[in-house]
Amino acid sequence: MSTTVSSSRTSPPQVEAVAATPAVVTLRTVIDDYLAEQKTMTAVDMFSRWHETTTVPVQARYYKSLIPATPPATGEQYAFEVDLDRCSGCKACVTACHTLNGLDEHETWRDVGLLLGGTTSLPVIQHVTTACHHCLEPACAIACPVDAYAKHPVTGIVKHLDDQCFGCQYCTLACPYDVPKYHADKGIVRKCDMCSDRLAVGEAPACVQACPHEAIRIRTVATQQVIDDCESQQFLPGAPEPQFTLPTTLYKTARVFPRNLIPADYHTPKREHAHWSLIWMLVLTQLSVGAFIAEFWLTSQLGSLMSETSTEVVSLGSVPGLTALALGLIAIGAATLHLGRPNLAFRAIIGLRHSWLSREIVAFGLFAKLAALYATSSWWMPWLDIDMNWQPWLGLGVAVSGLAGVLCSVMIYDFTQRPFWNGPETTAKFLGTTAVLGLATLFATLAITSASRGQLIEQGPLLCRLIVMATVFKLLSEMRVLWHLRDRSNTTQRRSAQLLVGELRSTLGLRVVAAVLGGFVIPLLLLSQPMSVWSPETLRMGALTCGGLLLLGELTERFLFFSAVIANRMPGGLST
Repeated sequence: MSTTVSSSRTSPPQVEAVAATPAVVTLRTVIDDYLAEQKTMTAVDMFSRWHETTTVPVQARYYKSLIPATPPATGEQYAFEVDLDRCSGCKACVTACHTLNGLDEHETWRDVGLLLGGTTSLPVIQHVTTACHHCLEPACAIACPVDAYAKHPVTGIVKHLDDQCFGCQYCTLACPYDVPKYHADKGIVRKCDMCSDRLAVGEAPACVQACPHEAIRIRTVATQQVIDDCESQQFLPGAPEPQFTLPTTLYKTARVFPRNLIPADYHTPKREHAHWSLIWMLVLTQLSVGAFIAEFWLTSQLGSLMSETSTEVVSLGSVPGLTALALGLIAIGAATLHLGRPNLAFRAIIGLRHSWLSREIVAFGLFAKLAALYATSSWWMPWLDIDMNWQPWLGLGVAVSGLAGVLCSVMIYDFTQRPFWNGPETTAKFLGTTAVLGLATLFATLAITSASRGQLIEQGPLLCRLIVMATVFKLLSEMRVLWHLRDRSNTTQRRSAQLLVGELRSTLGLRVVAAVLGGFVIPLLLLSQPMSVWSPETLRMGALTCGGLLLLGELTERFLFFSAVIANRMPGGLST
């Protein structure tokens, strides 16, 4: 049988005869099936072909009434409208926004929070969906040093320009509504743009389409009406005051909310991110500025710290200045570590007209250049045959530019409208750090330079007294926040104080101990006897320990400065 089958398979005449038989014509091979299948359209192909001939989006009949029929006119812009009576907190809008924009697992551009209030007999709970409010005066755009935000002239939508951003994250601090979100892997900030590409073709944003209760709409609002509403506080209970940025989102309800309606997470203060690169940058820049000012002041008021001979001029005059310069340059370098894309740091001065961060960078850049000239002036001025009488003017330029940089640092945080970072208290803290560390650095550099022992014995007592007074001023300026523990209402300052004496109490204790030891105990111990009695080794050890403890204390204080700040944000949930 096997022989017969083999013969029939290989015989050409038999194959032709079988092919002519009608019963065999219906037989199909796998290749025939594949070829036939390629001539048909898949469901995806058919769907795509159908969409090519369709001018209106498929779901338009469901959301057509939820978006404007025409673009905004002059004096108008697009805005979200949220019907609080319809919002159930289902978070379908959050999921749709997350999916459409391809966000990472823990990244959200739209969030849902809770408002709680009422009485025990009639409690009130209100869900609130919130995203970017596309403000008339967006704080994110004003603060950005690289102009990575653009407000569309027709629609009013505030868009983030990802290619322009270098990841300084200042907008995340400046926005009172916690809208911009930093993406660590990409090194940039991203935010909601109202699905502007969809609106441009007449299709609703993802959150609008996804809401099963039609609680979210896109409306055209008059900018003057937004201004009037913000002036009368007509925005949302428990939200930051709207006069700062003039948010355009409309929250409407037919109910009358109780006066005690507050965010669900209001009574749960949460420590913020410490930003260690900013901590080092702020402390070391203020140390550098303070050291230059202390040397300049001491030189101007009490006579030159230098000897009469040119050789001793170099050894004495260069040590304090070069030490301060080196620490200042380290601080400026540490600032770039905070950037998500440090290779684009050169863009930081683009926003000089409106951003305090750009102004701070320009001021410290000028300070660094002038400080380098001042610290090395004892070498190059005689070599270039320049009159040394110009050196005090150069020192004055160093002091002015350095103080300008410190005050710009103050304004960076005061601009965020966070009570813990208010202008007067932040100024006291930053200038206090400048004074304390500047004096301690000058004291330490004089102590470690053997040629300056005579000047140390003469001026050391004055420096120790100034360190004690500056430390007292600094501690008092910091401890003022604890007075808010007596506040009857749970203000943001009171919640910051609660963090300091609660979760952060061990850090606060370390800060106080370091300041007391470095700013009181050691200076007073050195003042207990004339400086000439102490051996050079003892003075050196005392000065270095004093400076080290004060530096530790100021770093700890700046850690608390970032960690204990409370920001008034949009309502959060019970678990946030």
